Amino acid sequence: MNREPTERQKFLLALVVHEYVRTALPVGSRTLVEQYKLDMSSATVRNELAALTEMGYLRQPHTSAGRVPTEEGYRFFVGRLMQETALPDSTRHTITHQFYQMGTDVEQWMRLAASVLAHQSRAASLVTAPHPERARLKHLELISTRGRQVLMVLVIVGGEIRQRILTLSEPIPQEKLSEAAERITRQLQDCDADGIRAVRSRFDGLEYDVLGYVVEDLDKTERTIAGEIFTDGLTNVLAEPEFSNSEEARRALRLLEERSLLQELLARTVFATNSVGGVQVLIGGEGTWEDLRQSSLLLTRYGVPGQATGTLGVLGPMRMAYGRTISTLRFLAGLLSDLVAETLVEDENHTN
Repeated sequence: MNREPTERQKFLLALVVHEYVRTALPVGSRTLVEQYKLDMSSATVRNELAALTEMGYLRQPHTSAGRVPTEEGYRFFVGRLMQETALPDSTRHTITHQFYQMGTDVEQWMRLAASVLAHQSRAASLVTAPHPERARLKHLELISTRGRQVLMVLVIVGGEIRQRILTLSEPIPQEKLSEAAERITRQLQDCDADGIRAVRSRFDGLEYDVLGYVVEDLDKTERTIAGEIFTDGLTNVLAEPEFSNSEEARRALRLLEERSLLQELLARTVFATNSVGGVQVLIGGEGTWEDLRQSSLLLTRYGVPGQATGTLGVLGPMRMAYGRTISTLRFLAGLLSDLVAETLVEDENHTN
């Protein structure tokens, strides 16, 4: 185990992290003394930085260079030393206003959340749509495309949307498709897959066939952890000096592109608990995710546990402004949780 730093060493470790995040350059003792007007000599600071290096919290890239934080140094900083940097009130009000201007358009919420996270963190953002823990039918549409092909649009309580192309045994006019979809919605709204299975035999023809597909999609929704994925700010990550080696950037960004990797990570982190709003910080992959060994990933859940939840995340280099990023994640998680809760109440009232 690493030795517990003294109070002065903790203070200097925090300064090294702040300075390295700001400049991306190794931090020397003279820089700290001059930049922060320290009431101690360069020699004293140099000795303390050497001690922190021996403890494993800092490292020295070259003999004559300054120091940079190690994974352990970042972890200690985030867990023990960091102070969250609250978003200015004006920024919070602007973001809140933008969300409420969009009404109940869940997809627009997700795109805006991804944009805000990427802008505030100057890193890559990851947002998953609110995902129902028990998938229930909210609305169904059947849209004629060509010949025997029909687009089925299934809206699930909580806002998630599933679409698929059906090939019917014979062409059916749009009017009849709309009547069938309206009847199914009216009679089976708020039913889950088991509820629909129990009454499917009461329907026949087109409606019986369509309900088979509806049940499949509801079952599939419940088997997945995350809804649709939205990302932003990928160029922020590629512009960082740590990722000048494109292979390192590609390995990190693969997490955002491969859904199976993301499902596994979410299952073992934010969805391993049932809490909303707590931020998990994975630094250097925590020895588990090799693709993240040069990165940090911050994750939190939003929504209403037991009904519908989603994930907010920020992916960037370990040299990240953790305080501001965590504050932004908490703020957006609270805002989106309120919006999802309001949507669920509206759905409930509409059903009743």
